[in-house]
Amino acid sequence: MSTTEISAKDVMALRKKTGLGMMDCKKALIEHNGDTAAAEAALREKLKGKMDDRVDRAAGEGRIVIMTEGDKASILEFRAETDFTARNDAFIAMSDSIASMALAQADGDVEFTDEMKAMLDEVRITTGENISMARGTRLTGGSFGSYIHHDNKLGVLLQFEGDLPADLATGICQHVAAYIPTPMAVDADGVPEDLVAAKANEAKAEAENSGKPPEIAEKIAEGKMRKFFEEVTLMGQKFVRDDTKMVKEMLPDGVKLKAFARFQLGAEA
Repeated sequence: MSTTEISAKDVMALRKKTGLGMMDCKKALIEHNGDTAAAEAALREKLKGKMDDRVDRAAGEGRIVIMTEGDKASILEFRAETDFTARNDAFIAMSDSIASMALAQADGDVEFTDEMKAMLDEVRITTGENISMARGTRLTGGSFGSYIHHDNKLGVLLQFEGDLPADLATGICQHVAAYIPTPMAVDADGVPEDLVAAKANEAKAEAENSGKPPEIAEKIAEGKMRKFFEEVTLMGQKFVRDDTKMVKEMLPDGVKLKAFARFQLGAEA
């Protein structure tokens, strides 16, 4: 097809779909005899190859997304290179759509499917940035509370059973987001056994070395372990909205906290 047969309208349409310059779009249309679909596919394949070479570029911006539907919920982290892209409508729509798709998966880590990858590649290509889904978690059962910080870089998803007021559910999520140290489990049962064993041995050794009688040393060790669990478990920590009470003391009768997920942009876990 000759250059004169390529309409400006077709070039503009291809430019809008790919984000590339007019000359690149026009050249692709000429090479594919005016076949817009073929030209677009070729351009995207070419761009995808270029983007795959840029995955080592720092992606320090992005957003945390939480999606809930009935007794299902997901929390995902998406990364981008610039805040401009993180606030881009296409990036937001893509990440929201993938978070919704994750609801159909099994509990645990979200699987980054081919369909999700294709949606993300669309935004990678049009923005020219290193964009990725860093991680995701899917939960089922009970009810959910959530909190996302105003900059979208920190989010908490809380899973519970029972009648927990929405404001309190949000408050507990804010607690998980803000409290130092960050809770590692809902209660003592969720703390890794090897860590508990190490702390117990450490507490016992310190108590025995204190020179106290065995029965006193045992109580000292028990007290150290009790304080340890208060520091690292959500139920044992002082509630950020009322530090005169532990989180467990804030819960109405019949309410059980089952799990939580805290995602901070750029964090490994």
